[in-house]
Amino acid sequence: MAESTGEVAGALHRRRSGLKELMGKEWAGVAVLAAFYILIFVAFTLLTPYFLQPRNLMSIGLNMSVIGLMAIAGTPLIVSGGLDLSVAAVAGLSGVIVSLLYSMGIDVWVAAAIAVMVALVLGAINGLLVTKLRLNPLIVTLGTMSIFTGAALVLTGGLSKPLIVPNFNWLGSGRLLGVPAPLIMMTVLALLTWWVMTRTRFGREIYASGGNPEASRIMGINVDRVQLVLYMVSAAVGAFAGIVLGAMLGAAAPNAAGSHLLTVIAAIILGGTSLYGGRGSVWGTVLAVLILGTLNNGLTLMDVSSFWQEITRGGVLILAVAFDQLRLRSTA
Repeated sequence: MAESTGEVAGALHRRRSGLKELMGKEWAGVAVLAAFYILIFVAFTLLTPYFLQPRNLMSIGLNMSVIGLMAIAGTPLIVSGGLDLSVAAVAGLSGVIVSLLYSMGIDVWVAAAIAVMVALVLGAINGLLVTKLRLNPLIVTLGTMSIFTGAALVLTGGLSKPLIVPNFNWLGSGRLLGVPAPLIMMTVLALLTWWVMTRTRFGREIYASGGNPEASRIMGINVDRVQLVLYMVSAAVGAFAGIVLGAMLGAAAPNAAGSHLLTVIAAIILGGTSLYGGRGSVWGTVLAVLILGTLNNGLTLMDVSSFWQEITRGGVLILAVAFDQLRLRSTA
């Protein structure tokens, strides 16, 4: 019994040492992304006179804040070995729920709280299907993405619903000390997620669950519980992102966030999070979000066709997955 306890203690010590080494590698990856961001920032500054204007820089942050919220919440889930393709569909459905409840006379903030609670249930469904029935997370969340999107279309008949409430709309268009409110919310979420992933026991369990789930179970980590919590968090933050988007647009549309899914996944993978789990950095994700947002903004200012921008986004996703494979092989 003593030998068994000693082995587990030794395994825990090695896991902590490995996590410290992994964090060092993650920061190196973040530094590379930061250098690349500086490069494209300088390039667009030289290529277009409108890029460096304060209003345009704020626009980049505002436009990418909703994507950033979903990508930041998705990072620990993928690190733990999970995947949520339904997050954008949850965002669209949540905006619809808020608009419909408000039209029925329910206070808009109460409606928003109900939408988040519904999202928690939807996230729990995803998590239970993956952890208890052992279904592939790609297939599960692809299926629920279709279900949630279809539900939003049924509720609205495929039409946008107005959501104009001055105090509520501040969430999407307000400013605090000149900084857009959604950008502040994204920053706060990034700081909170970073703290949880790097400074708490639950954060260590996230990395352990994705790095080696079987060994983690032997060491007493409840891998299923970790993933279930993260699926619920992903859905809840997705709902909040959909609410912010509805407040920003002054309307809720069933597919309002659907076009953001590709960018969300690309940002997470480009930021250094492995699709195979076990490694990832929230700051890498934030930088990748800024890189993708800056590329989109710069190409628009240079009058590059939106069709070519779509090709660029797809190419970035493929490159991100290719780099993930290279990182995996170098680590091996």
